[in-house]
Amino acid sequence: MGKVTRFRNAKGELVSLEPIAATALKNAPGAVVDQAASGRAVVITRHDRPRAVIVSFEDFQALLRGREPGLGELEGRFEELLAAMQKPASKKAVNAAFAASPAQLGRAAAAAQRKPRKARRAG
Repeated sequence: MGKVTRFRNAKGELVSLEPIAATALKNAPGAVVDQAASGRAVVITRHDRPRAVIVSFEDFQALLRGREPGLGELEGRFEELLAAMQKPASKKAVNAAFAASPAQLGRAAAAAQRKPRKARRAG
């Protein structure tokens, strides 16, 4: 089969996929599914080439969680940002920016550019 495929299961353990021929899956599907469900993932091969992987549902969910940030995490960050924008100072700054003339915006941009780098990062 060439290179053995490994991944971190839902428990955080680094595990290798056990190669199983497609004919073994055809002849004993229940045994293969039981093996995967017990946390011993398998790679189904045809002519010694990997074709598919069977993992437990728990491992599948862990793989999905690892792909992208959870919605709850993003919602929390959004709520923090929204709350910060609702403060009186933020509202005042936004209103001033929308009411500013192009010349005022230009002067503010030039002044911000002239600030020392450390002051810009901290602010």
